[in-house]
Amino acid sequence: MDQSVKAAAALQVIQQHQTRSLPSTSSPSVLLAYKNATQRLGATGLKVGTLSKAGMGILKLATTQLKQQEKKARVVRASSLGKALPAPVDKKSPLDQLAALVLHGHARLQPLANEPQVTKPQNCRRIVVLGAPRVGKTSILRRFLREGFEERYEPTSEDFHRKLYQIRGETYQIDILDASGERSFPAKRRLSILTGDIFLLVFSLDDRSSFEEVRALHAEIVAAKKALHRSKQKVCVPTVVCANKMDLPAEQRVVSRTEVLRAFGNGCALFETSAKDSVNLEQVFEALARRGGLPVETGPSQHRKVSIRSYQALRAARQVEKGSKPAVCDAPCGALYPLARRPSFGTDLRLVLGPKGNRKQSKAMDKCQIQ
Repeated sequence: MDQSVKAAAALQVIQQHQTRSLPSTSSPSVLLAYKNATQRLGATGLKVGTLSKAGMGILKLATTQLKQQEKKARVVRASSLGKALPAPVDKKSPLDQLAALVLHGHARLQPLANEPQVTKPQNCRRIVVLGAPRVGKTSILRRFLREGFEERYEPTSEDFHRKLYQIRGETYQIDILDASGERSFPAKRRLSILTGDIFLLVFSLDDRSSFEEVRALHAEIVAAKKALHRSKQKVCVPTVVCANKMDLPAEQRVVSRTEVLRAFGNGCALFETSAKDSVNLEQVFEALARRGGLPVETGPSQHRKVSIRSYQALRAARQVEKGSKPAVCDAPCGALYPLARRPSFGTDLRLVLGPKGNRKQSKAMDKCQIQ
């Protein structure tokens, strides 16, 4: 079957959907009809991802006709109720965004009228871990999560962990993003930086290039946060720098302590660490907590590790007893959430944009902050 036959079959499918549509079709049902039509387009053998000119014309025609039907339905409803037709709103409808996504492979991120705002939960912090490969970032995180040390090296593309705590009657959440695989994706890394609350930068004492990369990352973090807050003054970003692999012989070190202090002495907590021997890691975790406004009990040795099921049971029991004073001997506990996944990029971007994403679409759009 050639492209023209496929296009004719696809057009017949869409026309059948339009014929069955009622005059009073609302936006969700029009969107559903459009979705079904595109699915049937794929069933005829005309892939949406590789549309020919005829296929794209059919989709544009279907989009235009569906929008005209929706407009006529609004006019009929307004005339039957004796009301004036409301003024057009300068916003893209869900149908417009779906059409742009199908026809052009992208859609502008524009909040819908009924889309809920994305807000960060209370007592929630995100730690972003950055650094060059093979410097020990994953090993440090394994120590934080109490999973021991692994001699074998496996490259990390991206890891996301979530740990939940009950400390002095309060609930805390720490999200840990190991963004090692984002070195080749500047926009993705910048979004990770913008959504981070606390930063752990790791370099190796036997690798000068890893030290230079951490210096560049620190400058990028400060510049991104400064642009986000639109501040002309210096922005204080909670940052902890680890000079890892201090267990190596002195002759293998290529970065001196003087250089590290000169580069990060102001505004950063500096530690020489060994993930292999677990040296100074407790101080690193305590510094992360203090700089991020978290209790020091979030450190791995400062709380009792429980399963997620036990944690949920403890939390439910405390909610039942809400209003009563918590027991003094109630020990802090923490659980690793096993099903944690990194939020979608759309969610992270809406979190970054915040209320600014709800401005009127008639205003000129500012430059995207992840560029």
